[in-house]
Amino acid sequence: MIVLGIDPGLAATGYGVVAQRGGRLVALDGGVIETPAAAAPASRLTAIHSRIEDLLTEHDPAALALEALYFGQNVRTAFAVGQARGVALLAAGTRALPCVDYTPQQVKSAVCGSGRAGKSQVQEMVQRLLALPAPPRPDHAADALAVAICHLNHAPLAGKVGRPLAVGAARVSS
Repeated sequence: MIVLGIDPGLAATGYGVVAQRGGRLVALDGGVIETPAAAAPASRLTAIHSRIEDLLTEHDPAALALEALYFGQNVRTAFAVGQARGVALLAAGTRALPCVDYTPQQVKSAVCGSGRAGKSQVQEMVQRLLALPAPPRPDHAADALAVAICHLNHAPLAGKVGRPLAVGAARVSS
């Protein structure tokens, strides 16, 4: 199974492609889609959508896993992240690709064993789980790889209990 993980953002959208092969997790691709702050929002969103489309074509994943929107104090940032999530969902939706959200705490817990893990701990655990020569950088790429790992750890459980993962939800549907 191949999963495309996305850590959405308007300035920097992290992506990570992880495959599960014979019980092992393997990183196939990872990086960051950066957009210039001076560019118009529509242009930035088009660039993110285009690159995600390219990744979907290149890797043909079975699912798209997204980090859920965390709504903190900065409403402006939340809207920008929501827009980036929207173009990722659009790219997957046009292919009828299943999409699943995971909260930052769920991702950290799946990768590090604690929902309160720091950025450097996530990077180190992603490195170990994927047998990478160095921690993935920048942190947006590491986060996206962690989201993909989280989904690969959750997907088999959903199948064993006989219920599919809900599209756009972080938990098994009832």
